[in-house]
Amino acid sequence: MDFRLVDLSADEIAAQLAVVEPLTESVRALIDAVIRTEVPDDDLDDARRRIDAVTASLRAAQKPGSYGVPFTRDFTGMPWGNAAVGVRNAIAPPLRVDHHDDGTATARVRLGAAYEGPAGLVHGGISAMLLDQMLGEAASVGNGTPCFTGTLTVKYLRPTPLGDVDLRARTTGSEGRKVFVRAELCDADGPTVTAEGIMVSPRNLPSPDQIAKLRAATAADHDA
Repeated sequence: MDFRLVDLSADEIAAQLAVVEPLTESVRALIDAVIRTEVPDDDLDDARRRIDAVTASLRAAQKPGSYGVPFTRDFTGMPWGNAAVGVRNAIAPPLRVDHHDDGTATARVRLGAAYEGPAGLVHGGISAMLLDQMLGEAASVGNGTPCFTGTLTVKYLRPTPLGDVDLRARTTGSEGRKVFVRAELCDADGPTVTAEGIMVSPRNLPSPDQIAKLRAATAADHDA
């Protein structure tokens, strides 16, 4: 995993988010509109031409490859291209995850037409992706370093209707670099999908102790 730091202050990050989040939300709305529009074909062709022009303007200056996950000077991750939580990724619902003092991670998200599988229902792969993200969120915060999925077991209890869903994840144990986690996705009537996973800390990432030392050294440099 590429562990890299970016020298951005909280104010600089907030300034970037103030621009990119509304842009991503506009693209997200565009995706929904394309799926459900019933305008005439001529209007569709006109929309395509205008969208192509905007796309070309954005490609005038573009980083190679993926966005990656840089870390700020206080070692906060910036997974802005992530398919579940990325603030630059219009494919992401997006999932906004809250972390709690008891170690659980929770989120509520609305899944609309872009996430349909069977008619009117959430695609099973989307449910698995969101639960996988929640497992990683709970494990990474509890372990102090990012964790990757080692094993993911998903159980579909019943179909999940499109609309608002709630997600919850918690760690159930650990063993060396492994963290054991359980999560569930619920509609208004209760769980529809559950997941269990083994999340693993990569060998090539700094340990929690190393990150603490880096954080202290960075703070000292800025205070000097």
